[in-house]
Amino acid sequence: MTVQADTMDSSLGSVSVTRMAGGFDVPWALAFLPDGGFLVTERDGTLFHVQGGKKNRISGTPAVAAEGQGGLLDVMVPRDFQTSREVFLTFAKRQGRGAGTALAAGRLSADNSALVDLRILFEAAPGATGGRHFGSRVMEARDGTLFISLGERGDRPSAQNLRLHQGSVVRINRDGTLPDGNPFAGRTDAQPEIWSYGHRNPQGMALDLQGNLWVAEHGAKGGDEVNRVRKGANYGWPVISNGRHYSGAKIGEGASKPGMEQPEWYWDPSMAPSGMMIYSGRMWPEWRGHIFVGSLKFDYISRLSGAPLKEAEQLRGTATGRIRDVREAPDGSIWFASESEGAVFRISR
Repeated sequence: MTVQADTMDSSLGSVSVTRMAGGFDVPWALAFLPDGGFLVTERDGTLFHVQGGKKNRISGTPAVAAEGQGGLLDVMVPRDFQTSREVFLTFAKRQGRGAGTALAAGRLSADNSALVDLRILFEAAPGATGGRHFGSRVMEARDGTLFISLGERGDRPSAQNLRLHQGSVVRINRDGTLPDGNPFAGRTDAQPEIWSYGHRNPQGMALDLQGNLWVAEHGAKGGDEVNRVRKGANYGWPVISNGRHYSGAKIGEGASKPGMEQPEWYWDPSMAPSGMMIYSGRMWPEWRGHIFVGSLKFDYISRLSGAPLKEAEQLRGTATGRIRDVREAPDGSIWFASESEGAVFRISR
């Protein structure tokens, strides 16, 4: 049973905010099922199925390294779910004395109670110690391949090292194999799955209405970025940044360098971006193509639009809190997961 929580002011007038499910411990991601139910991950390793106000734990999830920023992270339901029943999960996987970001897939049982035939499709190599900067989102591209965002695990130089997966966006087939067309495939000095690199900690990822890939990623002290991801491109971390180290020291060589990409937008001060969605316009045609990014630091959802891209609005209310994920539902409503509220909310007319 849903409970009306509040209303929220927006540039299009007052919108309704409805609490759809609660009682979560650090909800990290959500994904919609074709039958009207939805899935929610908790960072401690739990996956929930929610339908009709009832929340049930799903068994068969992978063992996760739930430490620091690591744990069970993103969940993705592919377009062919009705026939495949597949669910994809990113998570921090134990690797010796360290951990790395990994992708698993399993089939959701007919009663939505268990993941069966779970298999690991990808894991970042090599693993790293510490609990920082795992990323991670997984996105199904229009051609059926999968993009996965990986943080640099707090080891800054690794984001420029093509021999490592850290600090990159990787592209694989749904069965974990290497697809045609990856930019560094065939090179002996690079991991063949890498699609782009020079990323710090991309915790938001979305496709725009033309099928282009975008990420939102954490900077240090300032310099949180929204980037359009291009094949083979270098996004500069830690050589260039629009922020500074937490100590106040300069990062790398400045804000730009030939051969390194500039962000489409950056925040200074940092707002700590996480979940990201690019809107279809189904419920609010005025927002078609606009980018929505949740803030972990300042308790709002940022709406960005225009060319050049700019922050047009900050959506905030009593329910927003620490926003971990933002998604568009099939009906065009906007849903978000709030860590501080331990709940999932729906924004609608």
